[in-house]
Amino acid sequence: MAWDKIKIKRDNGEVVDAQAPIIVSASRSTDIPAFYAEWFFNRLEKGYSAWTNPFNGVQSYVSYEKTRFIVFWSKNPRPLIPYLHILKEKNIKCYIQFTMNDYDDEGLEKGVPSLDERISTFKELVNIMGVGHVIWRFDPLILTDKIDVDKIIKKIENIGNQLLGYTEKLVFSFADIQEYRKVANNLKANQINYRNFTCEEMNIVAEKLQELNKKW
Repeated sequence: MAWDKIKIKRDNGEVVDAQAPIIVSASRSTDIPAFYAEWFFNRLEKGYSAWTNPFNGVQSYVSYEKTRFIVFWSKNPRPLIPYLHILKEKNIKCYIQFTMNDYDDEGLEKGVPSLDERISTFKELVNIMGVGHVIWRFDPLILTDKIDVDKIIKKIENIGNQLLGYTEKLVFSFADIQEYRKVANNLKANQINYRNFTCEEMNIVAEKLQELNKKW
């Protein structure tokens, strides 16, 4: 769908066209909560953000004048906590897509806090925002020479047991590394021997997740 367009005045006084979405996704390609929370809420106060298309270099503008809902995507949304009151004051609702995997032992996600810290953050966010506003993502599921189907299920079960009562949903995907050349090269450079799921393995995962769902 095409969002409404309005005229906005930039910080330098220039008047430009800007999209004015009701729902803002912030964002799937960059972890804004983890690295740019202060910047985002500063721009929210200013009323707009500038965005440069990485493919063609064209700059466009997003106005928050009509925004009523924001979806945050993050592996570490803790930096959002001091700013959440601003959304309430502006009558803007939100939920957080919290990608919480457990690849600590394998070192597949360097730079994220420990699993215990992330679980603590998840619970704190739910206590502030309420159940249903923080979505647990285990994304992607990946198989390596150190992670088989049984181990990935145990990792999911471990997190799910600790989040019991704090979440209503698990979102997951199966890694299809061959579709992402940069990811494949990074894994190869770090000597991580991965492989794709077979159809049979995907069915086994689905069955085991169904069993866990019944238990939870």
